[in-house]
Amino acid sequence: MLKRFLAYYKPHKKVFALDMFASLIVSLIGIVYPMVTREMLNTLIPERKYRMIVLAGSALLALYLVRMLLNYFIQYYGHVMGVRMQTQMRTDMFKHLQKLPYSFYDNNETGKIMSRMTSDLFEVSELAHHGPENLIISSISIVTSFTYLSFINIWLTLIIFACVPFLLVIALTLRKKMRDAFAQSRKATAEINAALESSVSGIRVTKAFCNAEKEQEKFEVGNNEYTSSRSRAYRAMGQFHSGTSFITDVFNVIILIAGGFFLYNGDINFADYSAFVVSVNLFISPVMTLINFMEQYQSGVTGFERFLEIMDTEPEKDSEGAVNAGMVEGRIELRGVTYAYDGEKDVLENVNLTIEKGKTFALVGPSGGGKTTICHLIPHFYDVTSGEILIDGKEIHTLTMESLRRNIGIVQQDIYLFNASIKDNILYGRLDATDEEVIEAAKRANIHDYIMTLENGYDTQIGERGVRLSGGQKQRLSIARVFLKNPPILILDEATSALDNTTEILIQQSLDELCQGRTTLVVAHRLSTIKNADEIAVVSSGRIVEQGTHAELLDKNGEYADLYALQFRNNQ
Repeated sequence: MLKRFLAYYKPHKKVFALDMFASLIVSLIGIVYPMVTREMLNTLIPERKYRMIVLAGSALLALYLVRMLLNYFIQYYGHVMGVRMQTQMRTDMFKHLQKLPYSFYDNNETGKIMSRMTSDLFEVSELAHHGPENLIISSISIVTSFTYLSFINIWLTLIIFACVPFLLVIALTLRKKMRDAFAQSRKATAEINAALESSVSGIRVTKAFCNAEKEQEKFEVGNNEYTSSRSRAYRAMGQFHSGTSFITDVFNVIILIAGGFFLYNGDINFADYSAFVVSVNLFISPVMTLINFMEQYQSGVTGFERFLEIMDTEPEKDSEGAVNAGMVEGRIELRGVTYAYDGEKDVLENVNLTIEKGKTFALVGPSGGGKTTICHLIPHFYDVTSGEILIDGKEIHTLTMESLRRNIGIVQQDIYLFNASIKDNILYGRLDATDEEVIEAAKRANIHDYIMTLENGYDTQIGERGVRLSGGQKQRLSIARVFLKNPPILILDEATSALDNTTEILIQQSLDELCQGRTTLVVAHRLSTIKNADEIAVVSSGRIVEQGTHAELLDKNGEYADLYALQFRNNQ
């Protein structure tokens, strides 16, 4: 883990070196004051060398001006370095998130992922800046101050040094407790972020069902857990600080008593004793800095571990030797396909079907039967548990995922539109398309005339998830996006099920044009929309129980006929 953390310093070696050098000079300047104090008390004042007193004071002031500039450099450039490292980590995480499989997002909430990318990485950046500074410079300060104090009085210095192990014992004793408490606090922060993201995203549903109190109740569960976990973390932190502070207070008592005996016995003069009292903080302060650094270290390490949890999640990978699919013709074949989410109960079991090039194949059946799973397996969003899927006779594992998916267009019931302009959302189908191609795609999706009635036309911002558009308008935009992509294979997964009958008829006209000349897999509950499909399969409990044309399936008087009769009766 340390090696991976240090790798983020590599692009900032120059700034890091200057930051460390500036910190070193600042710590060395700190020791000048007690040295000047000792010289004044021992020599300059007793010998009345007033000019030297003024010169020494002036030189000290000049050094403090230098220290001020160096402190500015450390605070500004050091923190900028930490932020840039945080930026690179965030970039790496976002890039990695793009490569993770569907299964990762099935098991991880958006709010928790956001928490790792924001608050966790902030703590990491703070460690990146202050960590080396505290660790390296404080260590140097301890050595130099110990050496200087030894020149004043070695025995008094050793007495002070003997108290350090007590500080270390307390720090090590409380270290694990504080680390565990802060780790729990991080998890609670992620939970509250996830709850907030979920509630804000679903605020319209909440208002529609008047369930604000329920959402408040759910939020307070996470909020109270956050308070409890944070309280435990602060309790551990309080024990840590109070224990270490007590030991430093003992330092002062020991200096007072031991120094008094040494002064009484003539083992140290008053000037050296005064200089020792002034200088001892040069030794104690970096020791305390290192001890207090443990708190920041725990937060930073916990954050980096959570960052690595995501970075170490196995990304989607093409099979060894996978080749570019090129432009496929569109013949799809499933042979003995079995699939189980997370390796548990089978969702699909020994599914066999063939969709000929340019044909329309429909999947119908009860919810949870496995229709959408088939739609997710063909673009290789998930790996089959057993069996194989072939496109134009080539097993999809032998094709690169990107080239395979480039040949497949998907229109789903739950349309996701970005908080951007209409044009940008259509362009998502093919980012290098021209304005003319975007307009042509919109026309073919029957959305162009509506867009032109808007004040800003194609530059109109549609809001988060397209909130400023109706369901039918969202669906038309998604269809325009697929028209622009122009894939040979099309998957329509409940594309019109959320629309009213009138809108569905209008959208269906766009879909019919979209399907022309493409291999199309349609998932539908409304059987009236797929009567003209070249072939229909009934999927139930993960199996294909019936297959044929609309007329053939009605003649069989089986499950399809029952579904059709039920819908027909309900529509009377």
